[in-house]
Amino acid sequence: MSSSQHLTTELRQWITAQLRNGITREALYQAMLSSGWQADLARQALEEQSEEAPPSVSLSLPALQEPQVAIPAGSLPEPDLGDGRSVLLPDGHRVQVLTTLQRPRVVVFGGLLTEEECDAVVAAGRVRLARSETVAAQKEGSEVNAARTSEGMFFERGENEVVQRIEARIAALLRWPLRNGEGLQVLRYRVGAEYQPHYDYFDPRHASSKAILERGGQRVATLVMYLNTPTRGGATVFPDVKLDVMAQKGNAVFFSYDRPEPGTLTLHGGAPVLEGEKWVATKWLREGEFI
Repeated sequence: MSSSQHLTTELRQWITAQLRNGITREALYQAMLSSGWQADLARQALEEQSEEAPPSVSLSLPALQEPQVAIPAGSLPEPDLGDGRSVLLPDGHRVQVLTTLQRPRVVVFGGLLTEEECDAVVAAGRVRLARSETVAAQKEGSEVNAARTSEGMFFERGENEVVQRIEARIAALLRWPLRNGEGLQVLRYRVGAEYQPHYDYFDPRHASSKAILERGGQRVATLVMYLNTPTRGGATVFPDVKLDVMAQKGNAVFFSYDRPEPGTLTLHGGAPVLEGEKWVATKWLREGEFI
């Protein structure tokens, strides 16, 4: 165990709350690893909490149906927009192409998710929310950060039928293997909540990055799916290119980055929610198989 990681009271309480809310120990373990926690510390934390929370149920899931996706060397996730296509049918579901930008590479999709899919993801995620954290810069692990004031949770990859269907659609739409994606993260932003501008790639200089990069390599793309429409506020903003994408239920914004540096112009954030609340599901894609 690294001396820079330790089990704080807040972390123990967070683990207990997640287990009581029904998240499986395996899902929680994977979420902690994704945030940069060392495997032995994550296991120890879950073992210590085993007597304080009821055992969670591990689901026996069918094997994921992996779309046949071949990745040319040096390529990035990218929808097939050849011949100026404005409508895509990744799995027979109609997805509109609303906006595209070449640099940074940004594509806004309309109707990526159905109303029923949005509602199902919100309902499944609501009972498992906890304060969102960010990857720590000065130590290994993750930490609560004033720049990120949402609540969130992670689904295991393929955790339920709706998640499986959405993940398969994303893999086909972006022509990227399902196995190279992290589990869906669901976030809720209440009034005043925001995520200040940041980058999604892992900064190689940060203490946490080494362990994270061993689990699938660098992030290369992000897909933010809007699960509801806030009454006011909550846009996804790209300050470097002065682009605001309004949150609209069922729509999504995709952007990719070929290297972990600001020159990708992928600085982005979630503007404060001014009225109502905002729910999103985020899918991060890795350069290799995420384990």
